[in-house]
Amino acid sequence: MSDRLHHLDWYGQDLGAASYVGVTFDDVDLTETSTNGATFENCTFRNCRFNASVHVATAFVGCDFQRSSFFDAMLDGCKLTGSTFAQCTMRPLAVRGGQWLGVSLRGTVLARLDLADLDLREADLSMCDLTGTSLRGARLGGATLREAILSEADLRGADLSGVDLTTARLSKTLLDLTGAVLLAEQHGAVVEP
Repeated sequence: MSDRLHHLDWYGQDLGAASYVGVTFDDVDLTETSTNGATFENCTFRNCRFNASVHVATAFVGCDFQRSSFFDAMLDGCKLTGSTFAQCTMRPLAVRGGQWLGVSLRGTVLARLDLADLDLREADLSMCDLTGTSLRGARLGGATLREAILSEADLRGADLSGVDLTTARLSKTLLDLTGAVLLAEQHGAVVEP
């Protein structure tokens, strides 16, 4: 199989449990496609359209997404470990669980998405717009939130261990007691019982 697929129309196709390694997808229309248990490893997606597509238990590991659109897509229990997104449209997007360990979404607009219970450990969310986003119960340990906009975001129950919130923009951000203590300590407060 060619290691480069370009200008293809896969609109509405069921790709099932397809497997691709090291393939570059250039200007491929994946609108309304579906996958279930598929694997994409070290693949590059340039100018691809995943609009209204549905991916269940699919792995996009170490992939590079450039100028691609996930408008109205569904990622259900997907693994995006080590993948990078640059200049991608990520909303509206439906997410149900999954592992996004070490994913880079730097500068991406993720406003008002439901990312509850998602594993985002070591993720780079620098300069992301997370306005109104639910990160309730998310695993954010070691994630980078430098200059991220967290206005009205829900961080209750999220694991914030190793997360520096001092440069994040907070306004009406929902925190539980553990998160509030962490934030206070990062701003120099001494919290005593």
